[in-house]
Amino acid sequence: MIDFNKPLTQWIFLLFLAFTWGSSFILMKMGLRSFDNFQVASLRILISFVFLLPIFIRNLKQIKPKQWLPVTIAGLLGSGIPAFLFTTAQTQISSSLTGMLNSLVPLFTVLIGLIFFGISFRKLKFIGALIGLCGAIGLLMANGGISIQNNDFVYASLVILATLCYATNVNFIKVKLVEVSSLNITTFGFTFIGPAAGIYLFNTDFTGRLSADPLAWINLFYIALLAIFGTAIAVILFNMLIKKVSAVFASSVTYIIPVFAIFWGIIDGETVSYKEFLSIGIILTGVYLINQDNKLERQEQSANAN
Repeated sequence: MIDFNKPLTQWIFLLFLAFTWGSSFILMKMGLRSFDNFQVASLRILISFVFLLPIFIRNLKQIKPKQWLPVTIAGLLGSGIPAFLFTTAQTQISSSLTGMLNSLVPLFTVLIGLIFFGISFRKLKFIGALIGLCGAIGLLMANGGISIQNNDFVYASLVILATLCYATNVNFIKVKLVEVSSLNITTFGFTFIGPAAGIYLFNTDFTGRLSADPLAWINLFYIALLAIFGTAIAVILFNMLIKKVSAVFASSVTYIIPVFAIFWGIIDGETVSYKEFLSIGIILTGVYLINQDNKLERQEQSANAN
């Protein structure tokens, strides 16, 4: 049994998720070489649904009728809607801009938790979220900054909307789905959005592209990797993390994603400057403060219980 009370376990899961999601942008880019943005998003959701279908069948009786709606909402907010928003945005804006905007998730998680879910304000957690955001911005600027031109603001706003979906979902699961296992939240969340994505997909020119494009099958393979590891498995692990630690700490994974973008750059022969290492240090400091506040919060809850 995994003990999420151990800080080492929390960090291992956080780093694994950051590595997995940090690799998702390149996989989306590969998929977009052969398919349009809605097809890539639909494939990601449909393949995830098929992959999780055996678990859905096995655990069907574990979900109560009153839990179907909140689980479906979690599926839409955590996977369904963001999948379409990200692929659409990535047709027009850079991955660096997408990565920076994605780093808004922990800050939005704090604000949405305070405003809509009655989560108590924690000063250290808020400071940690701000420090992590500064580190993410610093990492982006060290790599040449960002450029927004023409109507790119519209596409950038799609990423912001996706981060709002993620932040809302993190709080929603923490507050509204306490009784449902992380595995079932993920599996049953795809129950409706998976078939709907499949119906849409096969009413497009998807099969025609498979036949006409010689690279379509290999790019479909990349999308399958994205779906299985970057969506199905990663979301299960992320939901497990949400249930055991604070919503803000779990969402701070988005700060570490750019770190793994640098990792892929090094593998590809790129050089890394001291500014990038400094920014990584700032990011990890922010996440460390958030985690420290988690421990203080648990100690306070334990003291109050006694």
